[in-house]
Amino acid sequence: MLLAGDEFGRTQGGNNNAYCQDSDISWVNWDIQDKGKSLIAFVQKLTKLRHDFAILRRNRFLTGEHNEEIGVKDVTWINASGAEMKNDQWRDEGMRCFGMLIDGRAQATGIKKRGDDATMLLAFNGAGDGVNFTLPDCPGGAAWTLVIDTNQAEVAAAEFKTGDVYTVTGRSILVFSLKQETA
Repeated sequence: MLLAGDEFGRTQGGNNNAYCQDSDISWVNWDIQDKGKSLIAFVQKLTKLRHDFAILRRNRFLTGEHNEEIGVKDVTWINASGAEMKNDQWRDEGMRCFGMLIDGRAQATGIKKRGDDATMLLAFNGAGDGVNFTLPDCPGGAAWTLVIDTNQAEVAAAEFKTGDVYTVTGRSILVFSLKQETA
């Protein structure tokens, strides 16, 4: 969710209750500086990403449970080694990097049938240092395309095979799209 000015880094000087202020604390300064312009470009990129990938707009709650009827889990949590996370890893206070694999084949609506959206992988690194993240195997594809790296203003078209290692820089998020296998 964005509030007016969030898209260019507007601040209220730390005031979390500025709605009743009629001063520069609550006013939007439309004299946007270079840093604000780059943030606007990033928000535009994220908006386009959400528009381009229907799976990022689904309104079904993700459960992580295997749907026996269609043979798919809607979301799988991945550790940095590319394997599905185990219960004890959720309690590991040292784990700062993990992935969220959203399977486009999962049921998209109330109708029990396979979806046909793109499969996405989001890698989150809350650690200060880079973490080597192994791109997981996923049915329907053998390669991942890097779409967003929050540590890079522009991402060059890059494709990685499943099993490849990508260094997730400190305090960043990556978004990959599964390249569908062609018949």
